[in-house]
Amino acid sequence: MLTGITVRGIKLGAMTKTNPSFLNGVPELLVLKLLSRREMYGYEIVKAIQAETKEILTFGEGCIYPYLHYLEKEKLVTSRRKEVAGRSRNYYQVTAGGRRRLAELSEEWDRVASGISLLMGGQHA
Repeated sequence: MLTGITVRGIKLGAMTKTNPSFLNGVPELLVLKLLSRREMYGYEIVKAIQAETKEILTFGEGCIYPYLHYLEKEKLVTSRRKEVAGRSRNYYQVTAGGRRRLAELSEEWDRVASGISLLMGGQHA
């Protein structure tokens, strides 16, 4: 499901690796986190991830939109069409189930990050 991802600093030979496997699940976590703050449309989410991670993580629309559709199918987000400046966009917002899923994913991420930090000697704590 991960397509169109660039992680700055990860090199595979002479080319940048675009979908490292350790990022599985990260887009879902980030999308739910952003939508827990306010409703957003897809491209806005793409740009927010890029901006808030200082371009360390860049997820393309080809990655984010399938996650949005999956999250909506699972009833973790809802969407509504909204006309803004003459453009019709789908705005997404997190549901109560999505907030629960965000809490689960956040807890798991904290455990993984803590474990990695311990192994790395606390370099990234």
